[in-house]
Amino acid sequence: MDGASTSATTAYQSGFGNHFTTEALPGALPQGRNSPQKAPYGLYAEGISGTAFTVPRGQSRQTWCYRIRPTAKHPPYAQSQHRTWLTAGSAGPGGNPNQMRWSPLPIPDAPTDLIDGVVTYAVCGTAQAGISIHLYAANRSMTDRFFHNADGEMLFVPQQGRLVLHTELGIVEAAPGEIAVVPRGIKFRAELPEGASRGYICENHGAALRLPELGPIGTNGLANPRDFQSPVAAFEDRTGAFELVFKFDGGFWATQIDRSPLDVVAWHGTHVPYRYDLTKFMTIGTVSYDHPDPSIFTVLTSPSSDAGTANLDFAIFPPRWMVGEDTFRPPWFHRNVMSEFMGLVEGVYDAKADGFLPGGASLHNCMAGHGPDAATFEAASNAELVPEKLDDTLAFMFETRHLARPTPFAMETPLLQADYLDCWAGLEVRFDPSRR
Repeated sequence: MDGASTSATTAYQSGFGNHFTTEALPGALPQGRNSPQKAPYGLYAEGISGTAFTVPRGQSRQTWCYRIRPTAKHPPYAQSQHRTWLTAGSAGPGGNPNQMRWSPLPIPDAPTDLIDGVVTYAVCGTAQAGISIHLYAANRSMTDRFFHNADGEMLFVPQQGRLVLHTELGIVEAAPGEIAVVPRGIKFRAELPEGASRGYICENHGAALRLPELGPIGTNGLANPRDFQSPVAAFEDRTGAFELVFKFDGGFWATQIDRSPLDVVAWHGTHVPYRYDLTKFMTIGTVSYDHPDPSIFTVLTSPSSDAGTANLDFAIFPPRWMVGEDTFRPPWFHRNVMSEFMGLVEGVYDAKADGFLPGGASLHNCMAGHGPDAATFEAASNAELVPEKLDDTLAFMFETRHLARPTPFAMETPLLQADYLDCWAGLEVRFDPSRR
């Protein structure tokens, strides 16, 4: 490769939804105007609109970039294939009411980067209003390969190995216990500094993720805006032979380019990547009795056209105190109009005694009954209810208003646990009308 990475700074600006301003070279950001007749350093001005121009100001996602070369300059894209990445609205997958659980996705033997390592487990809704749920397993960094996605923003939940996402707007790192979000259309490549990496991706085709309203909770709690971090400008000035992969309308396209597309020297705006450390989540829970709804664990939400009904809620179940009196403390048996896809980053989930493993996943679809397994129910029903700290655990949920349709891979893989429903087989009839 000719040239070198000119600005490889990993640094962050704090806040969620902020209008950020950053430059990698002094004076690279024009003052007082977005598109001057001549931008500093011979740069090109280019706008990125993550939302329509006329949305309410508080929902607008727009960023102005000042880059070495405009993204319009590239050879034609040609269609390519991805065997295991599907998109919401794609033909084929049908709904299935059965509860499902999968063992962890293995790390591949062959050299596989993040994009090639994506496997779709479920699609929900449409490519305009829905989500696609993926797992990934990879062992090779993307050095000369870049990716951007016109179909939605991407929420990364690493479970094994640190991700370093080199994006157009700077560098974002996420280790297990952290998340990273790359907005719709932002180009990036993923490095794996610790080798093998595995985790989860939610591809959000609907409204951009935002913080949930707090309502009676007040002004403090859950995820605080100041704990989100967006990158400062860091550009690559590299020439050579590179591949740029474009996900568009559920399909994949690729072209060969001679310069790194991560060449933004300065930028300002709100359409930006970010990361969040899940240990900073301020957990809310009961200090008296009963079990609050899991909505109190919502980190980010993508609202739908129906008020209070999310296209996507990203909720976590982190370490926390359990103090409820005369209360069944694990998640109770329930059916939900929302579909729930769960993953486990570390430890043990408090509703399952075994079988739900870090790197694994489960799906409980719309109105499919689920809850604690027989062993957990028995233990929790007879436990001494002293204050208890749940430690060394981190589970999460992608919850959606849409029916989750498992993909052919998800239904046919040997990772699907055929005996999952047996975890409830030991729940015996306890009814005795003669005894209260």
